[in-house]
Amino acid sequence: MKRSRAIRFAIRLTGILCLVAFSPLASDAQDTWTWPEKPKNLQVLPKDWPGSRLRPVMVGFTRALGVRCSYCHKGEEGKPLSTYDFASDDNPNKNRAREMLRMLNVIEEHLKKIEPSGDKRVNMWCHTCHHGRPRPMTLDEELSEQYRKKGLQAALDDYADLKKKYYGRAAFDFGEGPLNVFGYTLLEGNDTAGAIQAFKLNAEMFPDSSNVWGSLAEGYLKAGDLKKAQENYEKAVSLDPANQSAKEALKKIKDSQQK
Repeated sequence: MKRSRAIRFAIRLTGILCLVAFSPLASDAQDTWTWPEKPKNLQVLPKDWPGSRLRPVMVGFTRALGVRCSYCHKGEEGKPLSTYDFASDDNPNKNRAREMLRMLNVIEEHLKKIEPSGDKRVNMWCHTCHHGRPRPMTLDEELSEQYRKKGLQAALDDYADLKKKYYGRAAFDFGEGPLNVFGYTLLEGNDTAGAIQAFKLNAEMFPDSSNVWGSLAEGYLKAGDLKKAQENYEKAVSLDPANQSAKEALKKIKDSQQK
């Protein structure tokens, strides 16, 4: 019987992860719970799968999203697995996971319509987007969400925490781009002071980038601080004499000062 890519992925990818991912769950109470011989309420994965086949699939999900059982199932973190109601649909993340699997099947059909650019077709798996995070957001999206919820300082603190946790991994791009995008999001939202703070942080981390100094200058320009705007545009041009936008902005500032 032909299986969907999502199911084939579940079988192949997760089999080797079983012992590694579930080792943190070991406890005295763990001995009271075992994988069921006949799992209940399977809706996307084959209904006749035994628990032994389901186990590596579930382990694969925890690794791809960087979560524990309680993220999708009805149960309290830290409590024995015997207290969980794995068949329950009360946790909305369970249905989200099901829809993601269905989405993989749809993507598979679309991939078949695309001529591969290499000698092998690109695969689309959970970890392709998630990279060990439950929500596959870009860094600037993550910062913007924290900003909307808790304000600028929470967003900048989140940036530092994420960099400490994920730097060197594929989860986030910690180059100059995302923080610059975040700064412009603040600038467009008329939080000029917040944008300047974000641009200053970026300039501290990437002092050799003409682009980040030009962005900082733009923040000061919008704040009406022509002196600091000019200083930072000059810095940008000194680092990259071909930075045409910075050169044009400098000329406008100097022309306005002569009037």
